[in-house]
Amino acid sequence: MADGDTNLPTIERRLGLQIWSIENMKMVPVPEKAYGTFFEGDCYVILHSKRTSRGTAVDLHYWIGKDSSQDEQGAAAMYVTQLDAALRGSPVQHREVQGHESETFQSYFRNGIIYKKGGVASGFKHVETNMYNIKRLLHVKGKKHVSATEVALSWDSFNKGDVFLLDLGKVLIQWNGPNCSIAEKSRGLALARSIRDSERGGRAQIGIIDNEKDSPDLLKIMKMVLGERHGELRDAIPDTKADELQKANVRLYHVYEKDNDLVVQEIATRPLTQDLLQHEDCYILDQGGFKIYVWRGKASNQEEKKAAFTRAVGFIQAKGYSSSTNIEVINDGAESAMFKQLFQRWTEKDETQGLGKVYTVGKTAKVEQVKFDTTQLHARPELAAEQRMVDDASGDVEVWRIEDLQMQPVDPKTYGQFYGGDCYLVLYTYLRSGRPHYVLYMWQGRHASVDEITACALNAIELDKKHGDEAVQVRVTMGKEPAHFLAIFKGKLIIYEGGTSRAQKCNPERAVRLFQVRGTNEMNTKATEVPARASSLNSNDVFLLATNQVCYLWCGKGCSGDEREMAKMVADIVSRRDKHTILEGQEPAEFWEALGGKAPYASEKRFQEQITHYQPRLFECSNQTGRFIMTEVVDFCQEDLDEDDVMLLDTWEEIFLWIGKASNTYEKNEAVASAKEYLKTHPAGRDLATPIILVKQGCEPLNFTGWFNAWDPYKWSDGKSYEEMKNSLGDVSALSEITVDLNNISLSKRTLSMTNLTSSSTSSVSPEYKSHFNHNDGSSYANSSSNGSPFTVPNDQGVYSREVLMNKTVDELPEGVDPTKKEYYLSDADFHEIFGKSKHEFYQMPKWKQQNEKKQCGLF
Repeated sequence: MADGDTNLPTIERRLGLQIWSIENMKMVPVPEKAYGTFFEGDCYVILHSKRTSRGTAVDLHYWIGKDSSQDEQGAAAMYVTQLDAALRGSPVQHREVQGHESETFQSYFRNGIIYKKGGVASGFKHVETNMYNIKRLLHVKGKKHVSATEVALSWDSFNKGDVFLLDLGKVLIQWNGPNCSIAEKSRGLALARSIRDSERGGRAQIGIIDNEKDSPDLLKIMKMVLGERHGELRDAIPDTKADELQKANVRLYHVYEKDNDLVVQEIATRPLTQDLLQHEDCYILDQGGFKIYVWRGKASNQEEKKAAFTRAVGFIQAKGYSSSTNIEVINDGAESAMFKQLFQRWTEKDETQGLGKVYTVGKTAKVEQVKFDTTQLHARPELAAEQRMVDDASGDVEVWRIEDLQMQPVDPKTYGQFYGGDCYLVLYTYLRSGRPHYVLYMWQGRHASVDEITACALNAIELDKKHGDEAVQVRVTMGKEPAHFLAIFKGKLIIYEGGTSRAQKCNPERAVRLFQVRGTNEMNTKATEVPARASSLNSNDVFLLATNQVCYLWCGKGCSGDEREMAKMVADIVSRRDKHTILEGQEPAEFWEALGGKAPYASEKRFQEQITHYQPRLFECSNQTGRFIMTEVVDFCQEDLDEDDVMLLDTWEEIFLWIGKASNTYEKNEAVASAKEYLKTHPAGRDLATPIILVKQGCEPLNFTGWFNAWDPYKWSDGKSYEEMKNSLGDVSALSEITVDLNNISLSKRTLSMTNLTSSSTSSVSPEYKSHFNHNDGSSYANSSSNGSPFTVPNDQGVYSREVLMNKTVDELPEGVDPTKKEYYLSDADFHEIFGKSKHEFYQMPKWKQQNEKKQCGLF
């Protein structure tokens, strides 16, 4: 794709990442090997495309280095505008400033972003593989989003809380501050390995200093480079991140020109509604100064559209915000998920809802209950997630009521009957892979006392301990029962508005009770008590009116036969009196008398408003500083769940809290409070009664794992911990011989000289090193051997067609092809077509994920 009227280069229409630097005001492609490395003196244009359920999502970014010129910044912005026009307004555009990149931008570089001093104009090149004449110090920051900035080669650059990487060409020394978390150390190590493999062809050693006393040899090298250290190291400077209260402060402005002046007029604050956006206009949405969105209406004029970035920058200056504030430009009809989620509700035309049902805005339709095959849940965890079902609800149920702040067993004959004046604990046990799993529901009545609600939570902790701390804990607010909760009571779930089920305190039964019954089968039916007045009726549903003489089944005009059958089953529980079925419009006088007389009620067919399928979002939660801060992980995967984290997964109807095994006690104890704070401060004005589900590492249910692509149940037992990754590097810290040449440093060991390996010595190399022989840049460590290397890699001509490599046994492969790396021998074009991503992106993925994709494509 190229445009005759612009200076745009030819752009490939493909999935994945494409990056250009601005050189002499032209877009010049950056080699794939250098993706993730940015010169501080340059500007870049980044194009990212990915498949979604609705087609292809395209994001365009321009990145501004802190030392780049105004001319380069202007050129980058201009190219992004031209690219947007060439792509017909489908991309979401972003302005990124070094050190303040958006979460979307950071998600492209899983191993981290490296900032290099200088720029192309100073004669620096992006890729200089196997260059060892290097001496630099990188300051590594971040747990979820890692960035490494080149800093002065001095002990003054260090602090106690961050990771620092001393890069000496053939040796990389990772120095971990004494206050670093395991996650920060792991991310630092991932970055060090990435530099070793992509920039040094695997030919560099990594040494790690966790405790200086245990690594005297490595510390000696650091002192030779940095000099002796004097004085104490300073404390780490905490990141200045926007907290959730700040992000919740959303304001919408109408932007227009009047008499050659730009007018910015505030028109609304939270909660925002979609109808505020008119297609003829442009708007600025200010998210508390944390991020600025510009929305461009389809019918707004071209000049207004072109001026989007300029206006946003002007708005930032006028407000006195930081010049590094993120800007996102959104086109009408191509809004990003993050933008939509700032509105109370967002509707779209003709979007599939549930399992294959399509509704259109404005069309009247009864809300259909979708029936699905529960046997598919284990085979398709994404279905379990979508339907909010842990399993097929065939497990065992136990129920306790909180009485005098203790657990009192409930008579199994009354299971499913819940009173608004009580709190209950419901333990659900089911088998998976022959092992019991537990879900513990804490049901809180609307009229229960604060003491009872607190006691319910405390008793839940004790009950969880009795089951090995493995239960998934679900907070259920009366009236907001999740789908699985309904299913386990097999159509007999009845919610009484008030009162209690305690024997000694049984309230006298009301003479007249009215219940609204919703549901079409045993899996989705619930009866809820409503005020016994005519105005409570609704033509779409079945109602049970229980009096001392009779029980009426009132069938609204819009109800179905299935709903009537389920109501009959519930009627036998709520009343022992004779049952009379009456149709709407044919009620006897006694029916209206019992309700206190006729009154208007909802008789229109229920509107099915089309609400966009909510894109699940994953956040790291932190409130240790006293401010509630959340870091979003875009395009998340299982690898983003770290052992020392508390993570929040928001699926709109439910909030999951994932508790890592090594997470600190404070954040564990505050997890539920964090989730409530998240709902309270959400810009869209969320329902505070949304179920909150506590999930522990290693005990994840299907309705949680289904939101993750290719979930590996063995990851926690088979995955490598930080210590295991560190040990796999070899015993660098106990070297018996150290050779230091400050221009060309090499580490060697008498039993193993890494610079002179032969094929006969490969058996003594640590597995970590062996794995990297297979993908260096063409030459092998063993090439000095007369027998040749068993780890050969194809040279530039060693590319094979997919037919030769896919679904082939070891014997069927061409000579010299490594059967464990078949995908490596594909051409770049074939690789992209098969995997939907570049080799660079593929090898950035976790090992287990690579293996899964190779299996699916016949290249394992």
